[in-house]
Amino acid sequence: MTPDQMRDASLLELFKLEAEAQTQVLNSGLMVLERDPRHASSLEACMRAAHSLKGAARIVGLDAGVKVAHVMEDCLVEAQEGRLLLSPEHIDALLQGADILLGLGTPLQPGAVDPGIDALVARLGALARGLPAPSAAPVQASTPVAEPAAAIAPSESSVKAPVVEPPVALPPAKPEPSEPAGEGRARILRVSAERLDHLLDISSKSLVEFQRIKPLGDSLQRLKRLQATARRALDMAREALPKGAVDAQAEAMLQETRQALGECQQLLVQHMTDLDDFGWQGGQRAQSLYDAALASRMRPFADVLAGQERMLRDLSRSLGKQVRLVVEGESSQVDRDVLERLEAPLTHLLRNALDHGIETPERRLAQGKPAEGQILIRARHHAGMLLLELRDDGGGVDLEKLRQAVISRGFATEQTGQQLTEDELLAFLFLPGFSMRDQVTEVSGRGVGLDAVQHMVRQLRGGVRMQQRHGKGSTFHLEVPLTLSVVRSLVVEVGGEAYALPLAHIERMTRLQAEDIVQLEGRQHFWSEGQHVGLIAASQILQRPEGKPSDNGIPVVLIRDRDSLFGLVVERFIGERTLVVMPLDARLGKVQDVSAGALLDDGTPVLILDVEDMLHSVAKLLGSGRLERVDRNARQLSGSKRKRVLVVDDSLTVRELERKLLLSRGYDVAVAVDGMDGWNALRAEHFDLLITDIDMPRMDGIELVTLVRRDSRLQSLPVMVVSYKDREEDRRRGLDAGADYYLAKASFHDEALLDAVVDLVGEPHE
Repeated sequence: MTPDQMRDASLLELFKLEAEAQTQVLNSGLMVLERDPRHASSLEACMRAAHSLKGAARIVGLDAGVKVAHVMEDCLVEAQEGRLLLSPEHIDALLQGADILLGLGTPLQPGAVDPGIDALVARLGALARGLPAPSAAPVQASTPVAEPAAAIAPSESSVKAPVVEPPVALPPAKPEPSEPAGEGRARILRVSAERLDHLLDISSKSLVEFQRIKPLGDSLQRLKRLQATARRALDMAREALPKGAVDAQAEAMLQETRQALGECQQLLVQHMTDLDDFGWQGGQRAQSLYDAALASRMRPFADVLAGQERMLRDLSRSLGKQVRLVVEGESSQVDRDVLERLEAPLTHLLRNALDHGIETPERRLAQGKPAEGQILIRARHHAGMLLLELRDDGGGVDLEKLRQAVISRGFATEQTGQQLTEDELLAFLFLPGFSMRDQVTEVSGRGVGLDAVQHMVRQLRGGVRMQQRHGKGSTFHLEVPLTLSVVRSLVVEVGGEAYALPLAHIERMTRLQAEDIVQLEGRQHFWSEGQHVGLIAASQILQRPEGKPSDNGIPVVLIRDRDSLFGLVVERFIGERTLVVMPLDARLGKVQDVSAGALLDDGTPVLILDVEDMLHSVAKLLGSGRLERVDRNARQLSGSKRKRVLVVDDSLTVRELERKLLLSRGYDVAVAVDGMDGWNALRAEHFDLLITDIDMPRMDGIELVTLVRRDSRLQSLPVMVVSYKDREEDRRRGLDAGADYYLAKASFHDEALLDAVVDLVGEPHE
């Protein structure tokens, strides 16, 4: 909140701000006190928070808040002085009191009073004196938890209250050393997100502007060399003149010119030294300003966990379970926007771990486990990404129960379901609407499950995967960018312009030779680590002109998105860069295949590509049959054009045999799996010869040849039919349809096929 907003804010708004801060202190402190009721620093912090809220409520005129905070303070003072040992029932009442105080900042109606306040005050008063507490009405938590499924508020009526023992005189808790006020704790100011974004934008532009000093210094260096050359040329011209050819006046002018050039050079050297010093210092300050502006957007990962421990505690009591949340790496710095969008998926995963994973205390003890379950969250940085691991020590996933759920819900047949592997079964948990619960409860069974988590993580340009060990728990691995304001990217050149690909989607980079590319089912592929990877020209997706072919191979970026892997052909690798994301003007709407813009170090604008959008563009190109070849330019480097042959056959054995024979002879070969696939390939690319079978699914060879002869562009294309049918009428059908050559598979040998190809189109090279 800005100073002007602070001046204009009402007292109630100010109370709400203080209530948000103090109830957070109460929630975290009470969680510690539930495990260790004598923890002195937590008792002190909670007592001071309640005391502060009492004073704030009195100033604002919230009498109900004064009563609640006062009785909470009394209870905590009794515990501080050793006259009261806090039990789970005390913690329940104190937490409900914190919820009420937070809710008083936004009453439903002016002057409205929660009817449960008097009951809570009476209950806390009795508990503070060690007397049996009257039964409590459930109090709705006023801090909603943002998550995909409906949040629940645990009610006291669903939890059996423990027997309250008579008060026992306890020794006073030893005060723990605490940090002096104002020391060891950073002062926090409220600054609007818009101002932070503006500051980051200015600092990034300043950094880019200072990068332009280097080319200016290089220009001055060239000017210095030119001046030195001019001075030497003047001296050489003077020496070349014969003696007596220059009078005294001309000699004086030459001397004056030499002196002026020398002074200019000395002045230039001084200015260059000053410019270098200014450029270095200014660049360092601009970098520091940018780093500070970027750091101002970062928050510790612990901020996203505020309230999660409380949520787990309340939910575990309502489910009759015991659980403890352990966090590692809570100080890891993450962009505030990422943290805000991580809260919902993390909440859902925590609730899922408690509801589906952690067993009841009785069952855990019977299995030899501690009665209290544990959920671990581990956060760490790696390669510009935030890696999160959420692990529970519960029962894991019952794979057989999951298998039956998949079959019973019609996701797989009985036979297919029995053959599913563990990874394949776990993948069903991420499907929309899939749930293993038959009944809807407040926590589960609504069909809003891990698919919501996966969707939200993917919106952050991240990913999520699951592992489990039956009887020993489950683990979720999340990977998201540290910041959405800065993206580590590979900058490439396409159509003479720079584009950036986020590193999070890049599997690796490579260079291909023309002979590494094969045509398979109407698409170009290459072999990479045991699988065929489809090739796509970035110039076609981005509708840019083709650049000059590279003389040291075809640059390819392997892009992975979810389960898809494809090779994106570019013109040149520029290098890895960390780019400040600059959102596109909202008036442009969604620009196809582009997510944002940025500036390179030299001020060159660059567009950051949207990988998911590019996948949709690729699917459209495939559906239309207009996907172009990516190695056309590379073939031109060989100096002679190779003849291209399309082999169409539904038999993999025959198809590969013919392809290898033609490749060994020097022809460029593409393959298609049936007549329809072959027809799409013929319309999309140029071929010098068509070799086709007759009997094929979707479209047979006779239909294919007929279509070729009816097409004005293809009617002169030589066609060879290779078929097992060797009867005269079959041969006549093929030739009548328009084939130029008919060869029977039963009788042909290697040389027969190659000789026929040479007869039809000549040698492989023109």
